[in-house]
Amino acid sequence: MNYQETIQYLYTQLPMFTRDGASAYKANLDNTVELCKRLDNPQHQFKSVHVGGTNGKGSTSHMLAAVLQTAGYKTGLYTSPHLKDFRERIRINGQMISEQTVIDFVEDHLKDFDEIRPSFFEMTVGLAFDVFAKEKVDIAIIEVGLGGRLDSTNIINPLLSIITNIGWDHMNILGDTLQLIAGEKAGIIKPDTLVIVGEHQPEVAQIFIDKAWEGQSGITFASEKWKTYGGSKKSTRADKYLDFKVERRKPQFAYYHIRLDLTGSYQLKNVKTVLTAIDELRIQGFNINDDDIRTGLSQVKTLTGLHGRWETLTEKPLTICDTGHNPDGIQEVLQNIASVNYKHLHFVIGMVNDKDITKVLSMLPKDATYYFCKPDIPRGLEAESLRLKAESIGLQGSAYTSVKQALQAAQNAAGDNDLVFVGGSTFVVAEVV
Repeated sequence: MNYQETIQYLYTQLPMFTRDGASAYKANLDNTVELCKRLDNPQHQFKSVHVGGTNGKGSTSHMLAAVLQTAGYKTGLYTSPHLKDFRERIRINGQMISEQTVIDFVEDHLKDFDEIRPSFFEMTVGLAFDVFAKEKVDIAIIEVGLGGRLDSTNIINPLLSIITNIGWDHMNILGDTLQLIAGEKAGIIKPDTLVIVGEHQPEVAQIFIDKAWEGQSGITFASEKWKTYGGSKKSTRADKYLDFKVERRKPQFAYYHIRLDLTGSYQLKNVKTVLTAIDELRIQGFNINDDDIRTGLSQVKTLTGLHGRWETLTEKPLTICDTGHNPDGIQEVLQNIASVNYKHLHFVIGMVNDKDITKVLSMLPKDATYYFCKPDIPRGLEAESLRLKAESIGLQGSAYTSVKQALQAAQNAAGDNDLVFVGGSTFVVAEVV
């Protein structure tokens, strides 16, 4: 098979969450364990950091990878989902793996796939671990796919675990309370391994503390270690950097002036988590100097290929996209929208059909004009269904046959001082970046 045939095989033969939804989620680690056993357990052949949470885990993973790359470490990065190219999921020093690497892995293990019947995600995890082991990376940043306890990535023994925050998402799989969701996320906490929790949320903090205590693991809350100053001014144009200061007073004083090339104000939370992780990696012997931190954070997109986080698409009209899609993510998006000076908001929105969208829609501003569309995946919610649901909540707009048609209509209607925003689903953003 050539590369396109190989990818098509993966998309059609293996259960795939973006296509099949919850039915593709395997509620155990058996397939991953068996596949990695046949790969000679590559997950034990490299050092790693495990990153979970509801929102911010992708940004945190990319920022941490950028700093480690800048410090001279051969850095693997595994994230999901991809936006354009399957190979975005697996990078070494920011470079996607080759098409031939994907072809060879699938050809070599077709028999294993037939016998094990892994999901698309389980296969991808096996591929990532196999590549990182063979390429002898110094360290790999591994992002959790969904949840934590039963996520396929949860067979690694990392140097440290990171949980960014807890919010409402995938309740049909993880549970319908924040405490149940936190319990699943806490499943990545390993015995005798420090866990860094990004945000101290009183309603779930004790769950992490108890889990850490159970395994005699250290625990620290990044939001209590670092303070940020600045980074929340009104913008009148597409700012290229989020400019702010951050300091830590204990156990010893530290201070940085950061110019981050990810400009969403929610990154202020994620930076605290990244800096706390760097503190721990330094303790464990990694040579990361202050210039590495400042330089890496100023070039995250260039160094790692990250897209879709409060990203400016065009400046006339000002068009911005963001992958925030659950209630907490949308709340962050709305805060960023509020920081922009604009006359009228044009909101291009699409969503998936297996989530309760009422809460998200009820949060959106009623004085915006909406352009409803369906992301081009089987789980995409029909644009007209979305329009009718939104209309019942007081949101006005029209339905369009595609994401790109909706974006074109919004940009055509926008005045010079208007803002066009594109979001609602990662899969909508994937079609415009």
